[in-house]
Amino acid sequence: MPISNPTTKLIALPHSRALGCWFTLAAMVGLVGGEAAARAQCVSLMPIGGGGQPVVEKRISADRVGLLGRTNWNTDFTVDRSFASYRINLQSASTGRGTFPVAAFLRFTDGSNLQVVNENPTLEPGQRRSFGPFPAVPGRRTSMVNVRVGSSAMPGSTGFSYRVSAEGCN
Repeated sequence: MPISNPTTKLIALPHSRALGCWFTLAAMVGLVGGEAAARAQCVSLMPIGGGGQPVVEKRISADRVGLLGRTNWNTDFTVDRSFASYRINLQSASTGRGTFPVAAFLRFTDGSNLQVVNENPTLEPGQRRSFGPFPAVPGRRTSMVNVRVGSSAMPGSTGFSYRVSAEGCN
């Protein structure tokens, strides 16, 4: 049976307001989480360059030195159609307890983005953590989910291993 709350009203915000305002409002009126989200049908998003598997396993690399080198902190998942919401899954693949600096963004076809995660969860070996669901932004088409695990502000996280995946849900 669908969830209905006749007292909940979605207020349209002017386009000039930050997308974060919409996300905050959505969370306040109950569009994020709850029974409806638990029943959502989700499909795995495929990582760009991931070799055909929806789950990517990585180890947090050291920060680059100056302008030289690259980090492996970013994993991009392609979004090939519209979804009502998105979810990110992280699992520790390390043998010891570790802190995983996680930032995640919904990237849109117009080149803009919305940060949906900025957390530093501490996970035991094998422990999983799910982030979201994050509602799709009205008037914007999501083209990618970007997940960054690693931070120059947390060099103690270097060397921890993890598995990451993303899902689109309806």
